Amino acid sequence: MEDLLRVGVITSTHGIRGEVKVFPTTDDPQRFKKLKKCIITGKRENIEVEVSSVKFFKQYVILKFKEFDNINDIEQYVKRDLMVTRENAVECAPGEYFICDLIGLEVITDEGEVIGKLTDVLETGANNVYEVTGQNGKTILIPVIEQCILEHDMEKRMVKVHLLPGLLDIN
Repeated sequence: MEDLLRVGVITSTHGIRGEVKVFPTTDDPQRFKKLKKCIITGKRENIEVEVSSVKFFKQYVILKFKEFDNINDIEQYVKRDLMVTRENAVECAPGEYFICDLIGLEVITDEGEVIGKLTDVLETGANNVYEVTGQNGKTILIPVIEQCILEHDMEKRMVKVHLLPGLLDIN
């Protein structure tokens, strides 16, 4: 499991007082209201910062960090990832998982057939889709709906799925 989770990307500075515009990579941008500490990835090292204010503007979050009061000081962190530790991450509800924890899980059918490894989670408008790379190198797309995804066993590092009729034909 990864210790740092990305919650956003600093896209630009905002004003002259050291604020930054962040594109959120979390599914709930409102989580920034509760965020106290985060980490900015640096070229040589990561910088731990404390959030002093949060505002929302269109699809962006405007953050102010206690450590920066000037546009010139924060400018070097544009295009850097904004991370949180697992301790500062939001709690997942039952049945919810961080995408980074799902990557690499073995995907097995309800009939016991190994399909492959989960290599990506595609976020679509209706529902997410698991991208599974089969043992033959082919990509299989499985919708994340309760008819298809039967069980996540994080201890065994596997996902049990039911393949609906015709699903492998369209892949």
